[in-house]
Amino acid sequence: MTRYAWMLFTLALPSGAFAQNDAETSVASAFFIQRHPSTGDVEWLGSGITWLLMALSVLCLALLVSGAMRIRRSGAIPQGDLELARKGRNGAREAAASTTLFGRVLASALEEVAHSEDAAIRAAEQEGEAALLRQMRAIEPLSIIGNVAPMIGLFGTVYGMIVAFREIVASGGTPDAVGLAAGIGTALTTTFWGLVVAIPALTGHALLRNRTEGLIVEAIREAEHVVEALDSKASEA
Repeated sequence: MTRYAWMLFTLALPSGAFAQNDAETSVASAFFIQRHPSTGDVEWLGSGITWLLMALSVLCLALLVSGAMRIRRSGAIPQGDLELARKGRNGAREAAASTTLFGRVLASALEEVAHSEDAAIRAAEQEGEAALLRQMRAIEPLSIIGNVAPMIGLFGTVYGMIVAFREIVASGGTPDAVGLAAGIGTALTTTFWGLVVAIPALTGHALLRNRTEGLIVEAIREAEHVVEALDSKASEA
């Protein structure tokens, strides 16, 4: 267990930071910094692609956390607002004054309820569609990152293969194994980071989108129930 913890810790360190564990540190740092096998110089393009993908992974994590915090049932459809809206016209108006998703949908419905129940329901649905578009725009960067990251990784893959083949040409067809592995390592590392970024981004985007659609449908349905209740009470009166 200690061995694995040490390797995770050394991922963030440059090669040779701890002389007592040079082998493990070199393997770990290879995920972040590509070096020329002969000179030891940093391969700036390969390393730059890796660090760009790492930056995108941090951005992706931030977007996932903010999206999950924003798209919550307790914030979109508070139980208190639901109970208030079910108490009658005055309660519905108080609930409609809320800035939550349910409050906005209900407010749109109440503006049209005087005309007809159908008009109120259409207004609630239109507000729900507008809310869906707003939420989709907020999480759209996740989809963009998820689709672009593999392309960036593929660019690094092509570059790594170019480096590997260049080593073959430079050696006259009998390349040194270390030199050949350096280019292949760059190709695989950038592919790895591209997938590390893309998989959570696309998965998170799909989950947040489905969660948003579910909350909006629920908000519209609850607003319709309130409108129907108000209309039935008005008919009885």
